[in-house]
Amino acid sequence: MIIDFPLLVGSFLVAVIVGLTGMGGGALMTPMMMLFFNVPPLAAVSSDLVASAVMKPVGGYVHLRHGTVNLRLVAWLCAGSVPAAFCGVFLARAFGEDAAAQQAVKYALGIALLLAVGGLVAKAWLATRGHSQPDADIAGITLRPVPTLLVGMLGGATVGMSSVGAGSLIIVALLVLYPTLKANQLVGTDLVQAVPLVTAAALGHLLYGDFQLHLTTSLILGSIPGVYLGARVSSRAPSGVIRAILAVVLLASALKLLEVGNLATAWILCGTVTAGAACWLSMRRGKTRAAPSESAAPTPAPANHPG
Repeated sequence: MIIDFPLLVGSFLVAVIVGLTGMGGGALMTPMMMLFFNVPPLAAVSSDLVASAVMKPVGGYVHLRHGTVNLRLVAWLCAGSVPAAFCGVFLARAFGEDAAAQQAVKYALGIALLLAVGGLVAKAWLATRGHSQPDADIAGITLRPVPTLLVGMLGGATVGMSSVGAGSLIIVALLVLYPTLKANQLVGTDLVQAVPLVTAAALGHLLYGDFQLHLTTSLILGSIPGVYLGARVSSRAPSGVIRAILAVVLLASALKLLEVGNLATAWILCGTVTAGAACWLSMRRGKTRAAPSESAAPTPAPANHPG
């Protein structure tokens, strides 16, 4: 068996992002294989799903150890996503993998990711103004069973058909349904729920024999250390840092799903990161200037006591 070392390195880098943010597997790994390694689309989807079924448990285990997973939320998501993911493979075959349908799914997901970026930016801005909701304890969130089940079903069907959505689509929905979840709790919960989801979708593809063993082996060898490293960082890093990384990855994934060119994507990402850094520095300077003015408030004169 021949190991594709460039693909192994690429999968390592993508897996680090998956471990950090809980997403990027289908939205980044599959396009990477098709664009840079000329892998046929069906083989890319199948190999990515089988590799994810091995990779996701590694990141999920790290978050479970650090207590950043809500298992009740995972259970409701999986109740909808696991059967839907398996059926999604058959739906794709039934529709003959119609190119127009696949494009519609990709564009819809790309727009959803852009909305998620807007939500993250709005949450960060409100936090600086003191108007955001406080982050909740991981076990103390109010569960919304029916919407969560529907999110799992939609995400599972999308993953089964295109391999995209295990992280990106479900994280978008969790941001809306549970806005008080901390960023590392969001990542940890998503990584754990994705384990049975991608396993069900991978089994569906394995039944058709449309994956290539050498591709999958290269992906797994690069992904396991990458996702472990990323998950270790995200389980300990400050929420604001993970939220910023998540926003950049969401934006990059959205641009690729909307078929924006590589050069344009690079310029947009560079401009976004530069603007974000400038805003952060501006807010830091504002807080630094406000601190001395507060400390410079006149202090009451000491009372004169008779000697």
